[in-house]
Amino acid sequence: MSDMSWVVDFLPLVGAGCVVGFLIGLTGVGGGALMTPLLISTFGVSPQIAVGTDLLYAAITKSTAGWRHHILGHVDWPIVLRLAAGSVPASLLILALMAFTPFNTEALAESIRGALVFVLPASALAILVYPRFIKGPLSGEDFDVPVRTVPTVIFGVILGALVTLTSVGAGAIGVAVLSTLYPLLRARRVVGTDIAHAVPLTLVGGLGHMGLGHVDLVLMVALLVGSIPGMLLGTRLVGLAPEWLLRPVLAIALCYAAYSLFTHAH
Repeated sequence: MSDMSWVVDFLPLVGAGCVVGFLIGLTGVGGGALMTPLLISTFGVSPQIAVGTDLLYAAITKSTAGWRHHILGHVDWPIVLRLAAGSVPASLLILALMAFTPFNTEALAESIRGALVFVLPASALAILVYPRFIKGPLSGEDFDVPVRTVPTVIFGVILGALVTLTSVGAGAIGVAVLSTLYPLLRARRVVGTDIAHAVPLTLVGGLGHMGLGHVDLVLMVALLVGSIPGMLLGTRLVGLAPEWLLRPVLAIALCYAAYSLFTHAH
């Protein structure tokens, strides 16, 4: 790059990271669902690079939030371990298929776009119905709920494959399904458990994609530079903006991202 032309490329990415980080801090969901299609449709990043970069980016950003939830006692580790028992092997299997199967790159790109077109509206729906799930009947202290091992591991397998392929689903879909499997689990423990599980899943997926050459480190740094202050600002304002307003806005953004990808692919 000549002169200061890199700034022209770098600053919009920082801005995108800031906006998405702000939304994550404010709503708790929407990271992969917003960032991946934004990278593909707005910045022209290839689907493979967008997914791989976003997964590693998510692992870094969510590790801080996950640690904070652990310190506050909001993580149900028996559930996390069962989710990971399904999701991590599923992620490794998808990565192995990508590495050792003669995938056609363009066909894979179209498959990822197609998957996102369906996954994003599903995430939007999950965000809208999420408050109905988390308004549980319990108002007392937290307690450990009985772990449903088989359905939890099966859901982990599905989520692991979905997240590794598209980088979408660890947030909104994960929270919605966990709330369905464990209706007696307090809201903060549902969120904390989901975030804690997202860390190893996105880390395995992100490192695997990096090994396949699907991670742009410069791109990831630009996103992190913006997202860290954005997340800090979002978490500070989380109590000021009404959730009944934030969730429909985020759902509309996800549906628009799906529409953008659909029209871009056709």
